[in-house]
Amino acid sequence: MSRRARDIAIWISTFITMLIICLPGLWVVLSAFRSNGEILTRPAVWIPEGLSLDNFRSIFGFGANVVAIPVGSYFANSLIISMTSTVVAVAIGMAGGYAFARYHFSGKAAGFLGFMLSRTVPGIALSLPLFILWSWIGLIDTRLGVILVYTAINVPFTIWLTEGFFRQIPRDLNEAAQIDGCTPWQAFWRVEFPLAKAGIASSAIFAFLTSWNEYALASQLTRSTDSKTLPVGLMDFTAQFTIDWAGMCAMAVIIIIPALVLTFLVQKHLISGLTFGGVKG
Repeated sequence: MSRRARDIAIWISTFITMLIICLPGLWVVLSAFRSNGEILTRPAVWIPEGLSLDNFRSIFGFGANVVAIPVGSYFANSLIISMTSTVVAVAIGMAGGYAFARYHFSGKAAGFLGFMLSRTVPGIALSLPLFILWSWIGLIDTRLGVILVYTAINVPFTIWLTEGFFRQIPRDLNEAAQIDGCTPWQAFWRVEFPLAKAGIASSAIFAFLTSWNEYALASQLTRSTDSKTLPVGLMDFTAQFTIDWAGMCAMAVIIIIPALVLTFLVQKHLISGLTFGGVKG
């Protein structure tokens, strides 16, 4: 087989694989624009007879068939919780990553390993102890309770990612800046931070997506519209004998859009961040 034929075969197999992977997402998006009757039709109808925004109007309280689900409140909760936990996690992770990359102190290796091992614990395994602890201190069904949990989940990964970026930046740059009159703080913000912003952006987008999409812990720690997030709110479309698939798919699209927009806005930094450590000078 010639090299061109092999490349074509790889391209076709990759395209088919990606198409199969994307089929569930495509089905959700198409179902968001059609009625329950068409969604439940057997055999399945892949090409809709017509696309409509009625499902979106219904979940936001407009149109003839209004769904009594506070999507706006869920969206606000998700945005506040995800943004706050991301900012705090990135700030702590950036400081921790810089400390691990630049300073030598007792227990450094053990501490870093401990942070990494904490990522191996599945979130659902923490749900019961967290529920008991949060019940004792009164953080059940509060935004603060969820923010603290998501921050704790994202900090180890953020430390690991930013540590790698700061380690790649030569110390000589910081020392040269201090010789030129900068304080250590000014040298960090003016020299090292701009060089590491790709990694910081990468850690921020991963932390945001983790908080935005997480369901297992949020479903245990939230109860009302005061703290419920969008993934938890999806379950409001299920009843004892029926499921509003159209409304659920419409809400799923609402969950997907901000993540796609954010990824698109920072994709330049995300790609450079993920490939920065793969090339050595």
